[in-house]
Amino acid sequence: MPRHRPRTAPEPTPTSPRRRALRRTAVAVTAGLVLAAGGTASWALDRFVVDHVQIADVDAYEAAQSAAAGTTTTTDGTTTGTTTDASRDTSTGAGTLTSTSYTAADGTSVTISTVVTGSGDDQVSSYVADVVLADATDLRSAFAQNAFGTNITETTSDIAADNDAVFAVNGDYYGFRDTGIVIRNGVVYRDEGAREGLAFYTDGHVEVYDETETSADELVAAGVWNTLSFGPAIVEDGAVVDGIEDVEVDTNVGNHSIQGDQPRTLVGVVDDNHLLFVVVDGRSPGYSAGVTMTEAAQMMLDLGATTAYNLDGGGSSTMVFDGALVNDPLGKGTERGTSDILYLGY
Repeated sequence: MPRHRPRTAPEPTPTSPRRRALRRTAVAVTAGLVLAAGGTASWALDRFVVDHVQIADVDAYEAAQSAAAGTTTTTDGTTTGTTTDASRDTSTGAGTLTSTSYTAADGTSVTISTVVTGSGDDQVSSYVADVVLADATDLRSAFAQNAFGTNITETTSDIAADNDAVFAVNGDYYGFRDTGIVIRNGVVYRDEGAREGLAFYTDGHVEVYDETETSADELVAAGVWNTLSFGPAIVEDGAVVDGIEDVEVDTNVGNHSIQGDQPRTLVGVVDDNHLLFVVVDGRSPGYSAGVTMTEAAQMMLDLGATTAYNLDGGGSSTMVFDGALVNDPLGKGTERGTSDILYLGY
């Protein structure tokens, strides 16, 4: 059964606003200590705690953008006009649901399995979602609190519930930084190319690309539906990418390095409209030690991926299915707030 339940930790409570308040209080206290020590807390508070809301109602914004573009999405995922219609009906109708799988009326499906390797302190527990899309736009993105900006967070479970998602994983935590190309559900939110990104196209194919060599508008015109900006790519052309153990995602405070044995969220490409989402738990000896970048790459190869990309990990790594937390983040049974998810609706 993929719905791992911690042996001692209590279930998360549904009072997510209180959880967010407690988390921010802790960060604010830390920032206050920084001020006392070095006089930089006002910067730290603004950078890591204070919400900077750029778009307060994402649903309305996406609908308006699509209406302005005058576009429609056809059943085969092709589009007319310059932008995909992000306001399309995402309801898949009556589907077939089991404890580990869901198949929608249109044929989109997700099947979840548990993979445990090693033993003792070397044991690694991971959760694999095999996703087959009838339409590439069935894979959608959603933002915490239905708002776009920095430092806006909510748990993966809560964002999933807000969007009637049957399956969800955390995304790239775009809200931690103000760089990267952010295109979600066919709509441009940010165009600040900085790193190696991943682009999902409406025809079902997925590409690793250099954000600094293109623009968000060019990507949308080419049919990009969603982008992710974290990385790095760990598998390309069916082989482990060289140098992945030395990559730094950001050069600012936090996330300098993503190396070592860590909890991971990974996305892999088997074929057009056939994806793998893998969450590897970690930092919990005896349950799951986490994996290195190279180990993660080999894991994705073994699962059949020819391309694989690293998403935000650590305490953010979460998978949700049918309203329940599948994995056990950090062995604590509770989720850390994040800024965005990728999901399938019921």
